[in-house]
Amino acid sequence: MEFKHKSVLLDETIEGLRVRPDGIYVDGTLGGAGHSLEICRRLSAKGRLIGIDQDEDAIAAAGERLDGYKDQVTIIRSNYCNMVEELEKRGIRSVDGILLDLGVSSYQLDAAERGFTYREDVPLDMRMDRRNPKTAGDIVNEYSESELYRIIRDYGEDKFAKNIAKHICLARAEQPIRTTGELSEIIKRAIPMKMRATGGHPAKKTFQAIRIELNQELEVLKDSLDGMIDILNDGGRICVITFHSLEDRIVKNIFRRNENPCICPPEFPVCVCGRKPKGFVVTRKPIVPGEQELAENKRAKSSKLRIFERRVQ
Repeated sequence: MEFKHKSVLLDETIEGLRVRPDGIYVDGTLGGAGHSLEICRRLSAKGRLIGIDQDEDAIAAAGERLDGYKDQVTIIRSNYCNMVEELEKRGIRSVDGILLDLGVSSYQLDAAERGFTYREDVPLDMRMDRRNPKTAGDIVNEYSESELYRIIRDYGEDKFAKNIAKHICLARAEQPIRTTGELSEIIKRAIPMKMRATGGHPAKKTFQAIRIELNQELEVLKDSLDGMIDILNDGGRICVITFHSLEDRIVKNIFRRNENPCICPPEFPVCVCGRKPKGFVVTRKPIVPGEQELAENKRAKSSKLRIFERRVQ
């Protein structure tokens, strides 16, 4: 299957990065290289792009797409949480811009065998990096009822989390749950009939929760952003595209904290904690897709772009 992924908020992200022709840019979620291709088009012969992705299919597709710029491009198979050390290995200690386009790619959703979809009956996989020995099937069949409840409640934000966790445990006591179709049917039975008619597919939130847990998506994001801001050059920017409120909240809060890191009590007349701002939030409100993009790409619907600019004191 061809790796297809329509880049979300493409123009807004490239504009937000303010690409300097001689700069060094990192795409931490390379995917099909839609954003990266536009960055490369703006680079001079001295400019450089480093693309990172943990999915071997994405790496192969991006390599083909960026072939015309191969002298300026370095592609690394890794998780973006390893960005700082991967760059250091290559002698790079600071960059001019960083991009993260979070979540699951269109290709991963459409490639049924990857097990991200609830619309077909395939083995429960959901690994963004297929070197990971653990799959979605392991979570579904091995997590305790309370653990399943926690992740469906916290990562899926599903009000029927308790009932879904209970139904999963009852079903797997009879036989292991092997496929997306089996899991989808179990989730449907756990949700009252009248509630299934609204709010999209009944399995959507649970599948999101399992995917986030398996790939440790929120922990990776929380643990990475501060380090990325630290390696930006003066005036360098980081652009982050999120697809659900959990990611967006993390990005918003970390950007705010880097803009205003002071932890002194509000009644103190002057700051004594010594924490200095690292820059400022460019986007007071997140940038969202326009009507035309929403009409052309339904998967852009929940996307939000936030931008932070580094200012070296």
